[in-house]
Parts: sequence; C-alpha cells; structure tokens
Amino acid sequence: MEQKVRVSVKIFGQDYVLSGDSDRERMIKVAGYVDAKMQEISQGLTSCPLSSLAVLAAVNIADEYFKTREEIEETRRENQRLVKDTQHYVQLWDEAKNSFIQYKEDAHASVEQYQEAQNLLAERDRRIKELTEAHNELQAKYGSVINKNEDLMERVKAQEESKEFASTELRELTEKCKEMENSFFDLQMENIQLKGELDRCKKLMD
Repeated sequence: MEQKVRVSVKIFGQDYVLSGDSDRERMIKVAGYVDAKMQEISQGLTSCPLSSLAVLAAVNIADEYFKTREEIEETRRENQRLVKDTQHYVQLWDEAKNSFIQYKEDAHASVEQYQEAQNLLAERDRRIKELTEAHNELQAKYGSVINKNEDLMERVKAQEESKEFASTELRELTEKCKEMENSFFDLQMENIQLKGELDRCKKLMD
C-alpha cells in the first residue's frame, strides 16, 4: 500500500499537518491558496471568529470552483461547436475540390477540342495552298482554257468559305476556353477563402 504524504503548513497563522495522496508541492500550494483567501477576507472584516472566517473562505473557494466548472463546460460546448463548424467547412472544401476536378476535366476537354480545330484549320490551309498552287500552275500552262480556270476559281472560293466557317468555330471554342479559365480562377479564390477559414478554425481548436 502506498504511504500517504504528510506535510506541515501554516494557514492563517496556525500550523496544520496535511496528509494525502497528492505530491508535497501540490499540498503546499493548496494550503497557500486557502491561507491567501482567508487573509484576503479578513482584511474586509474588523472582527470575525476563525471558524466563520474559514467558512467564508470555503464559500469563496467553492464559488470559484463552480465558476471554473461552468467555464470548462462552456469551453467544451464551444469546442463541440467548432468541431461541427470544422466538419462543415471540410465538407465544403471537399465539394469545392470535386467541382474543381470537374472544371479541370471540362477545361481539358475544351483544350483538346481547340487543338483538334487548330489541326483541322491547318489541314484546310494546307489544302487551300495546294489548290492555289495547282490553280497557278494551270493558269500558267493553260491560260487559254478559260472555262476550266473559272471552275477552279469557284472551287477555291468554296474552300475559302469553308475556312471562314472553321475560323468562326475556332473563335467560339476560344471564347469557351476563356469562360472556363475565369470559372477556374473564381474556384481557386473560393478554395483559398475556405482554406483560410479552415485554418482559423484549427487555430481556435488548438
């Protein structure tokens, strides 16, 4: 069986021997606190029996104890609220992250479409160049064949109209990419704000 700790203390001018399971320093600290409380109360009283003074000190200490318990309980409730808020922000963060991934996938798909349109436009430009070269060659060799030359010019005109149509499609895809980039930037700013709120919540919990 563990031997109890015994320590001699002085409370309000009287010597006492305390015995308990606490360590020596803690018992001396408790006795010093009781002595200080009794000294504090006695300064406001001209004459008061020691027993009454001890009761008043005990009442004051008990009042401090219950206030401390209430503060602890309030802190516990506040911590629970912060944990709940943190979980909410974590959920918002996850939703924002999933939205960001979706936006990223959509942007990637738009970039691929844009690249395909560029390749198509380059292929049509190459084709137009080939037709133009063929037209120039035929014009040099067969200047007398006017009807064939006019037909070839019509074909070149049709190709140019097709090129203009492709350019319109490219502009539309470019505008769509810009819209996706703006949405991506807005989402980044929202993520930064959410992260800041989450960090503040973590600091409050710490």
